[in-house]
Amino acid sequence: MKLYIPVASGVEASVKRQLRSLGYGECPAILGRVALEGDWQDVARLNVFLRAGERVLIGVGSFPAPDFDALFEGVSALPWEEFLSAHTHILMDGKCVKSALMAVKATGGVVKKAIAERLKARLGVTSLDERGERAVVGVYLYEDTAYLTLDTSGDGLHKRGYRVRTYDAPLRETTAAALVESSFFHAGKPFADVFCGSGTIPIEAALYMRRIAPGKGREFDFTRWKCVPRGVLARAREEAEAGEVRSPMPKLLASDISKEAVELARFHARRAGVEEDILFSVRDMRDFSSQEKNGVLICNPPYGERMQEAHLFDLYRDFGRMFRALPDWSCYFLSSFAGAERAFGKRADKKRRLPNAHLDCTLYSYFGKPPCKK
Repeated sequence: MKLYIPVASGVEASVKRQLRSLGYGECPAILGRVALEGDWQDVARLNVFLRAGERVLIGVGSFPAPDFDALFEGVSALPWEEFLSAHTHILMDGKCVKSALMAVKATGGVVKKAIAERLKARLGVTSLDERGERAVVGVYLYEDTAYLTLDTSGDGLHKRGYRVRTYDAPLRETTAAALVESSFFHAGKPFADVFCGSGTIPIEAALYMRRIAPGKGREFDFTRWKCVPRGVLARAREEAEAGEVRSPMPKLLASDISKEAVELARFHARRAGVEEDILFSVRDMRDFSSQEKNGVLICNPPYGERMQEAHLFDLYRDFGRMFRALPDWSCYFLSSFAGAERAFGKRADKKRRLPNAHLDCTLYSYFGKPPCKK
């Protein structure tokens, strides 16, 4: 089967690296999706193991669709009966880009009607009750081409299950995982998040350090489909369990000036099973220091929605001063504050646009001195 992994803008390289580590080789990115081929066992593995991908989609087919008649005929020709039953609860998800068919709701209606007609004819039934398993059909129209997919994940892969409460504007788990995966951090290296909020970044760092698959404890839509072989999810979970690192590790540091935030972060870490790997503290960012060498700071500091720009400038200025007192450390922070780099007091070694929570953010990367080779 053709499989597609939708990725947020700016994290394509991280997802590609994860796929290489899982043994899938070089996978191209097409229209905001990383493409590869696989079977149902691969569907299970990807849903369980991927850290930064948003979903796992099956490509059902693509065809020219300059108008609604062509769209209906093209959808009707695809083998929906191989995946769906007369009881499947079909939901629609659509997007149109540079297409003559820009009415997303109308497009979804045409696609669902075509699927229903195909299923009734091929399954020999007169109606579909839609009281059974859920399946989300995606229709993506780009220019005059239609791409039809089935969503195997259900809830987005960012929903790991550990974050059940929110604090201010939380960072998406998949975005936090991409920050960690694309940094210099690795198991055994000093780590700190001095704006930990609800704990997403240090939790994702701990999962990465322990090689804990982020989706091993949750459910997915594809497991309820009758076309899926039994045991594929169980085998993926067994593989995930076998690959975890259980040896002693240095603790990751996570702090915030808010006691409420730290308590919430600790609660989420407990739910994720990594509370023992993170040392939480209530502390002003300005008071952070470390004698460790070659550590990594990864943070999501305040952006300024509730803070005056002058106060925000002072915060980033002090953040930069604190970081420069750690000469061997590297620092990565995400921010939508336009004056972040100037206030930080140093030009970033690398900058990358990385949207977060519908805000146009930038990931600023500052590289510390490389460790001495023994």
